[in-house]
Amino acid sequence: MDMHEDKCRHCSYNKSQESISLAQAEVGNSYRIERVLGSGPVRRRIMDMGLTKHVTLYVRKVAPLGDPMQVSLRGYELTLRRADTSEILVVPI
Repeated sequence: MDMHEDKCRHCSYNKSQESISLAQAEVGNSYRIERVLGSGPVRRRIMDMGLTKHVTLYVRKVAPLGDPMQVSLRGYELTLRRADTSEILVVPI
């Protein structure tokens, strides 16, 4: 059985859940990162900030026009541009 085939034994990963971009996430909800899209320096910068696969984050607030977005993860808060949040796929938890 593949580790993440249907329901992982080691984490709360559930392949049947529909993923959305972090840009579509709602304030006040928690999400788990499923995948970081993009390539090159942009992807590397996102991952260097701690936004990696299976990390749980909480959407704290979004500016009135939708840019930027503030999230809490790994014990700190991070503010991201909308262009960056659209490159991060998440699933609600």
